[in-house]
Amino acid sequence: MNDLFLRATKGEKVERTPVWFMRQAGRSLPGYRKLREKYGVLELTQNSELAAQVSIEPIELLGVDASILFADIMLLPMAMGVKLEIVENVGPVLSKAIDTPQDIRELGDFDPKDVEFLQQTIRILRERLEVPVIGFSGAPFTLASYLIEGRPSRTWLKTKAFMLSHPKEWDRLMTLLSRGVVEYLRAQVAAGAQAVQVFDSWVGALSPAQYREQVLPHMRRIFASLKGSKVPRIHFGTNTAGIFSDFSSVDAEVIGVDWRLSLKEAKKIAGKKALQGNLDPAVLLAPWKTITKTVDAAFAEINPKRGYIFNLGHGMPPEADDAVVRKLVQYVHSK
Repeated sequence: MNDLFLRATKGEKVERTPVWFMRQAGRSLPGYRKLREKYGVLELTQNSELAAQVSIEPIELLGVDASILFADIMLLPMAMGVKLEIVENVGPVLSKAIDTPQDIRELGDFDPKDVEFLQQTIRILRERLEVPVIGFSGAPFTLASYLIEGRPSRTWLKTKAFMLSHPKEWDRLMTLLSRGVVEYLRAQVAAGAQAVQVFDSWVGALSPAQYREQVLPHMRRIFASLKGSKVPRIHFGTNTAGIFSDFSSVDAEVIGVDWRLSLKEAKKIAGKKALQGNLDPAVLLAPWKTITKTVDAAFAEINPKRGYIFNLGHGMPPEADDAVVRKLVQYVHSK
């Protein structure tokens, strides 16, 4: 077993910096693109053998040190009764959004039996891989944003208006989603996931006060509830520079950092917690000299061989060249 990633989450000294990339499974890789000619995204996630195949491809092609489960953050809301489709070049589009507080009643409790396919994918990966398997879930705010907006948004105005206009119902929605997140991740750990990551992709839309009052208490409960699972817990969000002190205060082993905050500053705030990130995905499309210069500058700010996992500050762009990404993995391993 290549345990570089797991050791780094614990802050242990490693012989080379571990690497994995968010959204490494799919998007830019040739095997995934070929499968997408025949299958939709949700079809792939619900076919355990094919989902495992997609999850394994970056390990073999890129040489990364961990496997992120190929899934979709909307699988949890779907298991709670939400009906949606993934629209090409748009994202998840719901049949019915949450427009009023009464609509929250239509959400059901999460039952692990509804994602048995996901658990089977993890079992397959554990049998076939010699790197750790990372399970994941969307965070309650990000999930609530999709449920309220009904589709991806650039402003999340409807979500924030609901949160500010109906604080009690917002708390109820966040509590329901938080409970689902915990049980969803526990099911993944029970199937063999060796680490879990909670993605709060859109939480940067909030002010520090909004985050502190209406999101952070739920995040703290989630991470506290997962402590008994005894696997490393990663808290990731984008555009979190303005809330990073609160964001990194949860009881998690690893804090994700996007490119809007330097590793040096993030380390100063996060303290003894391990860091993950913070390469701007756009750098992957730049000349090789720019890529290495960016990596070198980031590594000069921290000790990359203790308590650090190399990753992007968000997901792998579809335009990324897998040959360049593989070369980057080798470069990071050589540092």
